[in-house]
Amino acid sequence: MVMCSNTAATTDRSRSSLPALLLGALVLLPGVAAAHDLSQDEALALTEQGRILPLPVFIEDALTRFPGRFLEAELELDDGRYIYELELVTRDRRVMELEYDAVSGELLDAEEDD
Repeated sequence: MVMCSNTAATTDRSRSSLPALLLGALVLLPGVAAAHDLSQDEALALTEQGRILPLPVFIEDALTRFPGRFLEAELELDDGRYIYELELVTRDRRVMELEYDAVSGELLDAEEDD
């Protein structure tokens, strides 16, 4: 009988802590999934509204820094900040990934892709 009452007490405690655990998980989720890829239509609308700089500005800067060939670009909203991620291949066949602040045009990161 003591085992049953302990089990019931443990189950009751587990049930009462369940809402707190769920709330904690919800609080942590925004930090886990902070970046959101934007579509081409969203990027075009933001450019037309003057909220971000146009993609060709970033392509030109990237190719000036690392002459070669532009491969692709993605626009993300990451923690409230618009970030362009560009990928290019240099003349000496290195694949580079560059991150730019899409509003200010600032180069945030440049690294060689493995």
